[in-house]
Amino acid sequence: MNDSFILRDRKWRETNERITLSSNAMLSENSKGRLSHEEHDEFRTIFERDRDRIIHSKAFRRLKHKTQVFINPDGDHFITRMTHTLNVTQVGRSISKTLGLNPDLTEAICLGHDVGHSPFGHTGEEILNEMHPNGWSHSENSVKIFSKIENLNLSVETIDGIEKHPWRYTEKPSTQEGMICRFADRIAYLSHDVEDALRANVIKISDIPNKITKELGTPGKQWINSLISGIFKASNSNELIMDSEIGEIMNELREFMFENVYLRKETNDQRKECKNIVQTLVEYFMENRNELPKNYIQSEDDIENSIDYVAGMTDRFAISTFGKIN
Repeated sequence: MNDSFILRDRKWRETNERITLSSNAMLSENSKGRLSHEEHDEFRTIFERDRDRIIHSKAFRRLKHKTQVFINPDGDHFITRMTHTLNVTQVGRSISKTLGLNPDLTEAICLGHDVGHSPFGHTGEEILNEMHPNGWSHSENSVKIFSKIENLNLSVETIDGIEKHPWRYTEKPSTQEGMICRFADRIAYLSHDVEDALRANVIKISDIPNKITKELGTPGKQWINSLISGIFKASNSNELIMDSEIGEIMNELREFMFENVYLRKETNDQRKECKNIVQTLVEYFMENRNELPKNYIQSEDDIENSIDYVAGMTDRFAISTFGKIN
């Protein structure tokens, strides 16, 4: 054992990646770089710098006051968009390390995947998608935040993984680390959203189909371990996939959650109220362009600028601003 410090600079780290990571991994030294050229950091790899920039961004900071599932819940232990993001990152890193992929790129993608979410989660996303002439999605907004509004100048690979993390994209991410984020996102939200639903007494443990609990175990850590193991069982040298039986169980769980939690009738009035808040704010700032912060005036199109600003709001800031203009 060496009892002195060992200076592990960027070149040492890149060499270590080359020696220790899988041939499927995206090596830092093989990155396509950034949209705007920058000199390399002396100590950190390109993906480590991406990760650090995301963590220190304003958009990432705002996630702590954005909805995951339950809007403005009573209690301190409900998942927010921030804690969801941290859960996704932990799951993603576990998968990446075990399969010999690049954990730094995986972390960067996972940490940035949801920064573009609007207030009130997917409810806010729905109304913004209706209002925007070309449609609107949180993943594309994440890219816009990092590329224009805050302009972090992230690497091509990190941006690609963030943009294509939703499963609705038929085009897969260009890296295996990007595919990890797809799986980690679904594993994390299905696991912790069930716990939140149980905590809120929206469902009971007996409501969950026996097939799911028999295969995955008790909601929480056991579920995460079972779902991650399904990836380890099935992934091969050519493709990152999930075991077919576990994948089927995960899809059944997702259907159960949409029917009994995400889209349950009892929340219709609350969702309508949230959509009204978001729509009213967008319309207000379209008519009052002078009240927009300068960094949100990216276009001559008033609806584009207004949506950019409102989408960046936290739940509580949206509610507060709505109260002030009414």
